[in-house]
Amino acid sequence: MDEIKLPHRHGEGEDIALLQAQLDRVDYFQTVAEVFKQLDDTTRIRIFWLLCHCEECVLNISAMMKMSSPAVSHHLRSLKNSGLLISRREGKEVYYRSADTPQSRLLHQTIEQIMEIACPERARQDG
Repeated sequence: MDEIKLPHRHGEGEDIALLQAQLDRVDYFQTVAEVFKQLDDTTRIRIFWLLCHCEECVLNISAMMKMSSPAVSHHLRSLKNSGLLISRREGKEVYYRSADTPQSRLLHQTIEQIMEIACPERARQDG
């Protein structure tokens, strides 16, 4: 790797080479972007949050979300493709739940913390 020559030196020293090595790993940042894309839709966040707390089939998720099964299936596919959900088949029924991964757990914790901070009514109900 070539050493980066910055236009201005601010005393960063060796850290710049380490930071540059990480910045050059575009694939790492692409993975992060794919996970965060799931957060640009309220419905997906709600479905993901629900499936962090239970395992459900499409019909039950549809009923709880008050949405059509095809619409829910579209969001489930996106969440599953991003690695945030897993599924299992039992006969004709497919059940979904959040994946047991560091990314999924962190996203769930982040959603819960933001809800706690941003939703004062929720904090009163929980307390």
